Amino acid sequence: MTKADIGLVGLGVMGANLALNIAENGYTVAVNNRSAQKIEDFMIAAKLEGLDGKVMPELDLAAFVQSVKTPRSIIIMVKAGRPVDDMIELLLPLLDKGDAIIECGNSLFSDTERRFEYLTPKGIGYLGVGVSGGAEGARHGPSIMVGGSREQWENAAPVLKAIAAKFRGESCCAWLGEGGAGHFVKTIHNGIEYGDMQMIAEVYGVMRDGLGMDASACADVFKRWNEGPLNSYLIEITGHVLEAVDSESGKPLVDLILDKAGQKGTGVWSAIAAQELGVPATAIEGAVAARSISSRKNERIAAESVYGKREGAVDISLDDLEKALLAGKIVSYTQGFSVIARKSEEKGWGLELATIARIWRAGCIIRSRFLDQMAGAFAGDASTNLLMVPDFVTLMKDCHPALRRVVAAGALGELPLVCLSSALSYFDSYRQGRGTANLIQGQRDFFGSHGFEIEGRGADLHGDWPATIAEAAE
Repeated sequence: MTKADIGLVGLGVMGANLALNIAENGYTVAVNNRSAQKIEDFMIAAKLEGLDGKVMPELDLAAFVQSVKTPRSIIIMVKAGRPVDDMIELLLPLLDKGDAIIECGNSLFSDTERRFEYLTPKGIGYLGVGVSGGAEGARHGPSIMVGGSREQWENAAPVLKAIAAKFRGESCCAWLGEGGAGHFVKTIHNGIEYGDMQMIAEVYGVMRDGLGMDASACADVFKRWNEGPLNSYLIEITGHVLEAVDSESGKPLVDLILDKAGQKGTGVWSAIAAQELGVPATAIEGAVAARSISSRKNERIAAESVYGKREGAVDISLDDLEKALLAGKIVSYTQGFSVIARKSEEKGWGLELATIARIWRAGCIIRSRFLDQMAGAFAGDASTNLLMVPDFVTLMKDCHPALRRVVAAGALGELPLVCLSSALSYFDSYRQGRGTANLIQGQRDFFGSHGFEIEGRGADLHGDWPATIAEAAE
């Protein structure tokens, strides 16, 4: 009996599109879902695209597993969390040593590490795979970030590389490291995405509320920007979102959408990881905070009634907004890559930042023109902060004055620029040779004997402070 090259469980939107992508690239894929109706619907879709001959549907899980050639690679596309663990337990007694489970959802990397350690002694491989690009990417080519056993990766690699997006003929798919490396990188990818989206929204807010531009005019600007240095997927779709018109009312659709942004957890995980690692990621943290504030719609309405609604224009140019957004995006990527580098060092993953930048150049949500430059920068020196790379030094020198003007105009014009101002504060702190933490260290030693360092004298020194506040007052 002919056996499938790979199996896939879970025919939701992402799973179904991924299965069609596999079939379209010439591989036979066995599919399973707990709902028979989902399988039927999927097969109708596969037939409409002429791909049903490359798909093997199986409602019975045991028969599904047996329909895949050994050593088996089984992709699971179920909701992150407990459903993943439940599916693993269902599959485990049906698998043979050398088989692998490939989990392609947005799982917390520590869960992936736990599952990897649980399955490895049993002889079952576990690949935690980050897949970016949404439903469209899953269907036509996502960016794929793989973590887990190298041996199991080698078995699944031909299929995963084939279905990934391509940049100048190069597959945007790579094995990154053991355990949870793939899902961690995907988490930080999403954190950068949060920052990118928030900065774009803040610039849109300046256009709408500070410059009095309507949605159509804003759309034209973003479309023009997408032809220049800001060229990226998010800038491109922003133009489409802003030009869309509600068929029922005839009004711009964006003006009718409730201003409450949702989040699924990856942005929060990114911010927590950065804090735990001691790596500043202010753009990610600001974006997470901004979404949390947005969810408090009733409170915001009440606060506006107390403090008054802002009015009036701001004096800022579109050229400054473009450069400010470019500077903010560079900071956001810088912070994200710094978090990845620190985690790689802690875990011994040996993550190659140049490789990560390369597989983000196409397919993923944060793909942009300057990721190719970043890949080149990291290939030369993986330890370099992007803000110290000559190409980006030139860009930041050109753009940070505009970011400064935009943030200042926003503050004076009462426009919330949470993410852009966070990016500027990071940049100013990073480039300041002498900061103010000396006072903090003095304060810490005063009330807790923490010690401090004096240049040329070494560390763990203590000050001859007054014994009490009262004594100090004398």
